[in-house]
Amino acid sequence: MGLFGNFFGKNENENGNGNSDGAMDIPWISLVDKDQLTELNENSKTRPQAIFKHSTTCGVSRMVLNMFKTSYGLEPSQMDFYFLDLHANREVSNDVAKRFGVVHQSPQLLIIKNGVVVAHSSHGGISEIKLEQYV
Repeated sequence: MGLFGNFFGKNENENGNGNSDGAMDIPWISLVDKDQLTELNENSKTRPQAIFKHSTTCGVSRMVLNMFKTSYGLEPSQMDFYFLDLHANREVSNDVAKRFGVVHQSPQLLIIKNGVVVAHSSHGGISEIKLEQYV
């Protein structure tokens, strides 16, 4: 597919479940239903929860996702990671913004602990979030 195809196009690993670059796989949970937000909120009382909002048609979102995947280094038991495909699940995305009081952006990362967003950023700022400090 080539360099630009990997950054800007879809590939077979669209939700980040596989890597060919040696980076650790992120154990994504697909966020596809608003009811999952209740479970996510409850689970945030015992361990941090993360939501990565991704636009599958946006080159910037693709680059940020790739950077996030290569910098990821947590153990699967340290934090749950939800992957939200914005085009396929717009209603869920709107509910995330409403429930957690964070204006929608794409790409966007939210970290939730005890039912509250303790960190969030979008675009290039996502790489500035140090996941380890929220574990």
